[in-house]
This record gives sequence, C-alpha cells and structure tokens, in this order.
Amino acid sequence: MCTHDLKALTMEGFDRMFNQGDVDYADTAIAAEAVDHQEPLGASFPPHLKKVVTTLRTGFPDLHFEVHHMIAEGDTVACRSTMTGTHLGRLDIGPLAGIEPRGARVEVSHMHMFRYSGDRLADLWHVWDTTALLRQLGAPMPEMRVG
Repeated sequence: MCTHDLKALTMEGFDRMFNQGDVDYADTAIAAEAVDHQEPLGASFPPHLKKVVTTLRTGFPDLHFEVHHMIAEGDTVACRSTMTGTHLGRLDIGPLAGIEPRGARVEVSHMHMFRYSGDRLADLWHVWDTTALLRQLGAPMPEMRVG
C-alpha cells in the first residue's frame, strides 16, 4: 500500500475505534500476529486494544482523538495526537485504576508509530503523557525514586 493509503487507514482506526467506539473494527484492521510493544510479549493485540478502547470510553464517554501531525515512510506511519474527554466513569486500567470520576475535562498528548503489513496493523509503539493525565484527574502523583 502507498503511504497515502496507510495514513488513511490510521485515521480510520482512530475515528472508528476511539472516537466512535467501534471495537469490532480491530478484528479487520489488526493482523493476527500483531504486536503492541507496550504490552508483555505474547499478549493478543486485538482483544487488548478492544479492552483499552472500552475502558477509555467508559471513563471518558466523550473520548476523542485529534491527530495533529502524521508522517509516513514505507510501511510505517507516525503521528502526534491529543486525547480529550470528560472523566465521568471508572477507569480500571494501569495507574488510572481506582481514581473516582469527578467530571474533570482532560487533554493528553500522545505519540504513535504504526507499522503495517499490507492493509493490517502489524506493530504499535505508543507513548502518552500519563503524568499530565493524572494531574488533570487530581490523582496522587507516583513517587520518583533515584538510585
């Protein structure tokens, strides 16, 4: 696929899964052997992504990702995005688990790198500003240890 088509697939994934909540899109968009490089080796990517999307949309019913910059080369697409939403439900995920909803409006920066095999996502590398998110939710900050 050309880089233009891969960028369009990336935008469709953001829109359908995160913005609209269509988690079944993962079944057609992600290769069976795909790897989310933030998860333990061997974790099944499509079910994991469905859980992440469902959890985020439960915590932030108005969840929205806006992509600001996107570049592509070969089979790889990289982008910078902002996630926004209002914390109205429970977030049972990672450092967000147990934070009670208080109606806080959040705006969180993300960086993503996607590698495709044909028209299916094969690899994902992703970072997001969880410290900013925790601050915006009024959560206690984790201790920083040196040494």
